Amino acid sequence: MFQTFETVSQPETGAARLADLRGALQDAGLSGFLVPRADLYRGEYVAPHDDRLAWLTGFTGSAGFCAVLPERAGVFIDGRYRVQVKSQIDLSVYDPVPWPETKLQDWLIENLPDGGEVGFDPWLHSFAEVDTMVAPLRDAGIRLVSGPNFVDRIWKGQPAPPMGLITAHPDDLAGESSASKRARLAEVLSHAGQSSTIITLPDSIAWLLNIRGRDIARNPVPHCLAILHADETVDLFAHPDKIDDDLRAHLGEDICIAPMDAFDGALRALDGPVRLDRDNAPFRLTEILNEAGIAFEWGADPCILPKAQKTAAEIEGARTAHIRDGAAMVEFLTWLDATAPSETLTEIDVVTELECCRRATNRLKDISFETIAGSGPNGAIVHYRVTRDTNRPVKSGELLLIDSGGQYVDGTTDITRTIAVGDVGADERRCFTRVLQGMIGISGLQWPVGLAGRDLDAIARAPLWMDGLDYNHGTGHGVGSYLCVHEGPQRLSRISEQPLLPGMILSNEPGYYREGAFGIRIENLIVVTPAPEGAVEDGRSMLCFETLTYVPIDRRLIEVDLLSKAEIAWIDSYHAEVLSRIGSHVSGPARTWLQAACAPL
Repeated sequence: MFQTFETVSQPETGAARLADLRGALQDAGLSGFLVPRADLYRGEYVAPHDDRLAWLTGFTGSAGFCAVLPERAGVFIDGRYRVQVKSQIDLSVYDPVPWPETKLQDWLIENLPDGGEVGFDPWLHSFAEVDTMVAPLRDAGIRLVSGPNFVDRIWKGQPAPPMGLITAHPDDLAGESSASKRARLAEVLSHAGQSSTIITLPDSIAWLLNIRGRDIARNPVPHCLAILHADETVDLFAHPDKIDDDLRAHLGEDICIAPMDAFDGALRALDGPVRLDRDNAPFRLTEILNEAGIAFEWGADPCILPKAQKTAAEIEGARTAHIRDGAAMVEFLTWLDATAPSETLTEIDVVTELECCRRATNRLKDISFETIAGSGPNGAIVHYRVTRDTNRPVKSGELLLIDSGGQYVDGTTDITRTIAVGDVGADERRCFTRVLQGMIGISGLQWPVGLAGRDLDAIARAPLWMDGLDYNHGTGHGVGSYLCVHEGPQRLSRISEQPLLPGMILSNEPGYYREGAFGIRIENLIVVTPAPEGAVEDGRSMLCFETLTYVPIDRRLIEVDLLSKAEIAWIDSYHAEVLSRIGSHVSGPARTWLQAACAPL
């Protein structure tokens, strides 16, 4: 099994560890310290070595941070984790803080009325994060102090950094060679008059060099650093144990490989101006370049946008991966429908069987994130992870929310289905139908070129708003190509300003969550594509979505009377396409189940 069910959160250790940290801060003359979820590489998922936030507080969510002061310690969490955090931290010593509604600088000013010095590890914060706080904190007599990581100083038994082997990713699956990518990006640097750019995001380096890694569970990325030069060469910094002769041959002579401890010296030897991404590059990079007198300029990591716009080969790989994954899901749902009514299943049984179905494809490299299988009230925990302590029976009359995905060498999948176990209430069915209407609204949308995710997000929420409902997460995130299941810059979100471009893969996942009762989410992956010819009347350039995910939606939860004729037609057409695409890839019993699941409304 890729997934395990141990309880990793230890809220009972929070008070003692917090006391140790405060003691270390007092000895250093600091009034506070910032503990982010992020690591040096700024990824959403971190290795055990870098999981400082969870070690200190017990909170295991994929986003958030802690601010430790002499009298208060705030754990800042967004809307996805408002329920989860309550059970994972010691509420007698840590305060959950709603974020981003509450800005860190405002919280610090309120809780340090007499000013002081707050420390931070400059490798774990971007320049943008620090810069936005400096002026208002200075005005309040508070100074941010760059320095050592005090959590590392008190963490006895801290795991070693990961040492996963770096491997080549085939050019035919990438759709473009590394040499071609480097040439494209080097031209961008040359036109900007920049000599080089420092790349710290693992998925950017993986995309640029057509490599993959094993340092982070669920995400096939390597922990390494890189400098791309305007002459198309790259300096790659990685631990020697991660490099073998096959990788050296794949990278070729234009890639200079050096150990991680050579990175600092290489930075100090650069000629300026150097491009830095203010949103992603660690703050420490600006300190090093300033110390060395090297000019730098702000500019986006040049890998991010082209990585998001998938090649034809990557899109075709995604289609193939989704057919394979869809067949595995149908086998699983066939089993679930046959077994769940007996009320002998638990959430762990559900997770285990689904992974077995994916493993049976003989192509699964990993799951793309920890499978969420939330029965009844556990479904209302947006990023719920079942453990042996929280494992709950799958009961008749309740909803079961299953959010899962697979990592295949030709694509990354992410799908959510909410399933009725026995007869569920009218309220659950109405809420489900509103969520489904939002998902359909995005799926069938056509829009003018230039619009961003923020312009589309409300379409998914409008049916819920009609009933006074909403959800506290974005409608969709970008998805990588055998890379991170959460990828930027594309998003369907109120705060996303990135225009949607052809080739971008996103999730489409509206939901609704009633704390203590149930959760609903329906998710397909979609890819941005030019609108069909004939769909435009005045010559305006338009875009639309192609659906990649083909798995039935539970018809038992649909209140048909709430749907328009167009929505009914979309569901029937989608299910006919599911049957056509998936039917020949499943077993006989699964095909029989699929035919019934895809019957017209």
